[in-house]
Amino acid sequence: MRQTVLVTGTSGNLGGAILEKFLEHDYQVAALDTPRSAEKAVRKENVRSFPVDLTDEYAVEDVVNEVYAFSGNIDMAVFTVGGFAMGNLVDTGQKEFNKMYVLNFVTAYNIARQVFSGMEKQEGGGQMVFIGSRPALQPGEAKNMIAYSLTKSLVFRLAEVINEEGKSRGISASVVVPSTIDTPLNRLAMPEANFSTWVTPGEIAENIYHLSTAAGSKLRENIIKVYGDS
Repeated sequence: MRQTVLVTGTSGNLGGAILEKFLEHDYQVAALDTPRSAEKAVRKENVRSFPVDLTDEYAVEDVVNEVYAFSGNIDMAVFTVGGFAMGNLVDTGQKEFNKMYVLNFVTAYNIARQVFSGMEKQEGGGQMVFIGSRPALQPGEAKNMIAYSLTKSLVFRLAEVINEEGKSRGISASVVVPSTIDTPLNRLAMPEANFSTWVTPGEIAENIYHLSTAAGSKLRENIIKVYGDS
């Protein structure tokens, strides 16, 4: 039986690279995107597009049920949706913080909660992969992106809870932490940077795919740092 990976944000650079990597290895992919982005979804064999607003917990519950009806199983789920904003402690008010909280944590929590519920019922459990951030691990880098860093730090705590709750059922969670990702938008934002030290979406996707392999599933480090040369 073909294995299934659920990937959120497949219209983005990283989500798209992850989709392609798993297709290379004969997975079927449940591709979750916003309704607008889903209109431009990848039209390929073994890919099914599911439009959903990840901030709507009831819509997320419905779409995960749809994925199970389509696939019968979710072997791995990779959550790439999030947002970024600059701002130090003094300049970041509740409005700015709440925006990052919704984009970086609520979206991850809503989908992880429903996937966890499904994985509890399926034989063999499953794996979840979140995308973290280096500033969330290193306070010195967080001071000028306070809302982004604090809300991303909640993702690490969520993965820890999933590992504790899921270990008796074979459910595990990892957080992949990239340094600056080499995307057209990042190059435009930082034209003077040394792009050769950045990590590509493909390199991150390769590391995530490795977690799904027999060797990768034996890893017990739940934080995977993909920093390249930076």
